[in-house]
Amino acid sequence: MTERSEVQSRIGIQHPVVQGPFGGGLSTVELTATVSNAGGLGSFGAHILEPDGIETLARDLRAATDGPFALNLWVSDHDPGCDPFPQAAFDAVWPVFEPYFREYGLDRPEPPVRYHPRFEDQVEAILAIKPRVFSFVFGVPDRAVLEACRGRDILTLGAATTLAEAEALADAGVDIVLATGFEAGGHRPAFLEPPEANLVGTLPLTRQIAAHLRVPVIAAGGIADRAGIDAALALGAGAAQLGTAFLACAESGTNDAHRDVLFSPRARHTVLTRAYTGRLARGIPNRVIVEMEARADRLPPFPVQAWFLGHLKCAAIAAGDEDFASLYAGQGAPLLRHRKAADLMADLSRPAEVRAVA
Repeated sequence: MTERSEVQSRIGIQHPVVQGPFGGGLSTVELTATVSNAGGLGSFGAHILEPDGIETLARDLRAATDGPFALNLWVSDHDPGCDPFPQAAFDAVWPVFEPYFREYGLDRPEPPVRYHPRFEDQVEAILAIKPRVFSFVFGVPDRAVLEACRGRDILTLGAATTLAEAEALADAGVDIVLATGFEAGGHRPAFLEPPEANLVGTLPLTRQIAAHLRVPVIAAGGIADRAGIDAALALGAGAAQLGTAFLACAESGTNDAHRDVLFSPRARHTVLTRAYTGRLARGIPNRVIVEMEARADRLPPFPVQAWFLGHLKCAAIAAGDEDFASLYAGQGAPLLRHRKAADLMADLSRPAEVRAVA
């Protein structure tokens, strides 16, 4: 492209490419910096980090790239009933997980004081760090937070799963809206209604927001190559966010077993599940989904479910299997071609005429 979109101009990126932020340790400084150094917007999912960890992360990112990057937080950090999560509730759900802990030779863990950092504390670190973009999911920050970002020249990027959510973000003064269709891998960040009621596709959602609102739009969900980016731009988006395509790269924080599955025929089938964390997310079926879905009425909400599964996930990976791994994947996974982020960025950045010859 020779003409930059409003999204590109405001963020300061050469290409209309945004790397999706991955939580749960799947983001890395190397991946974020690689994308930013190549002219896109690298992103880092920082929602599991305490404020001091976010500050250290920002220093590491600025040492690795001079380009803009986004730090991502979850506005809603606990589901009802989890803050606090009393000992009696812990004791009641432990029998669900005990057989699996025993299978992997794990002792019963002690419950933490908190299962997730507080968004209010994390956002103070964001304001002090002043990244180019503060992106967020699962809600709208208080107006005071958005005004503080504006005063520090921090662009705000909020995720919407419906036109109504996009309107709420725009009305609050959010700078850019991420239209995330149900095709996307990872979590469904709905905040006005239950996510199961908000399964709008990327194509209609992007077009609805672009047609009805003045706020710039980034499209996400099922986009895995430059053709997908071009389609998003044609619908009125100023850039496209790719998650699974970057997650499959060697620079991401996932494991090789997950990457191998993403490049296998298994990636043709994804499902929406609450098994991973207690919140609805899209991934590739494996044992954890089957086992947890069968016990759905006994599972704790987010983030307690994520905490228990985190122990099992680490143990499974150490044992060399992916039975309890979170195999996040979007519906565009069968289009994956690249295992290196630099190669992926080079492909996504090629002009249309060059791609036509290739």
